[in-house]
Amino acid sequence: MKLGRIVREDLDGTVHRLVAVEPDAERVIDLRTAHRVHLERNGATPSAARRISAAWFPGSMATAIAAGRGLVELAAEVVAAAGDDAAHELAAVTWAAPIDPPVLRDCLVFEQHLRTQFGRADIPVPKQYYRAPVYYKANPTTVVGTDAEIPWPFDSSYMDYELELGFVLGEPALDVTPDEAVQHLFGVTVLNDFSTRDVQSREMSARLGPAKGKDFATALGPWITTADEVDVTALQMLARVNGEQWSKGTSADMMWSPAEIIAYVSQSERTVPGEVIGSGTVGSGSGSDLGRRLSPGDTVELEIEGIGTLRNTLASPGAVRWWPEPKPRPAGDGDA
Repeated sequence: MKLGRIVREDLDGTVHRLVAVEPDAERVIDLRTAHRVHLERNGATPSAARRISAAWFPGSMATAIAAGRGLVELAAEVVAAAGDDAAHELAAVTWAAPIDPPVLRDCLVFEQHLRTQFGRADIPVPKQYYRAPVYYKANPTTVVGTDAEIPWPFDSSYMDYELELGFVLGEPALDVTPDEAVQHLFGVTVLNDFSTRDVQSREMSARLGPAKGKDFATALGPWITTADEVDVTALQMLARVNGEQWSKGTSADMMWSPAEIIAYVSQSERTVPGEVIGSGTVGSGSGSDLGRRLSPGDTVELEIEGIGTLRNTLASPGAVRWWPEPKPRPAGDGDA
């Protein structure tokens, strides 16, 4: 099943609604509405039907996933029973990010991308990448969906995209093995880890970050494909800029499997439903891998087989309002 979120206007103002997506039929099904109609047809009062459907299908995908394995089964049931009464044309809806992750992490498990990036500095790939699927934590509050405009931070002249898979977690996990971790993968989406490379390089010279180099925006979407529908280790991945193909890769090139990634994250730390873990950039999956740069106004499309196409357009650089002045350094510290 494909599950996403749309933005709608109702008596409460702008709200998010969970939808089942049927790309071949070019429609989405508002799951809360379909569930309410289904309940009323089976004898529930309108007020009770509204309360129950709102509890099962809230505006938060992370909250809905946290209700347990019954989410997908119930969604399929209500689509079959009342989907026609809650359908909207695919082209007419406004998309939100398919999930509001409480935690957002990003790994780097594609060796070709690692070799390209470290090779530029003429250094070997650090051994730690071969010892574990290491990751950093990103900003879950700046996640956007497909068709959203991406802000361009004022202090950057080098914007880049990153073609990645986003693994959406279902049940909580703690100290699980890879064999056990398989059941904790709810689904997969497309992830674009937008990066300002000049800011990233500057900040990470302090051995922290990437922080401001990435935290301004991460795009997810257009929806989530549940794990039972795709083989996440054998998906074709493409990136286009203004309609021109720039990148092509496959998830088969991951050094670490999704199960190994989830298991590693869970060691001594409990994962939570709805969190998203990025795979890192597929080989040649960024402009910096190719020696190319994005420009304001460019439209970036990331397409992954079995999922869909995530599309975003870049804004113009913002205006500076404040920036810290450097502090004096002790004499004799050199240029380090």
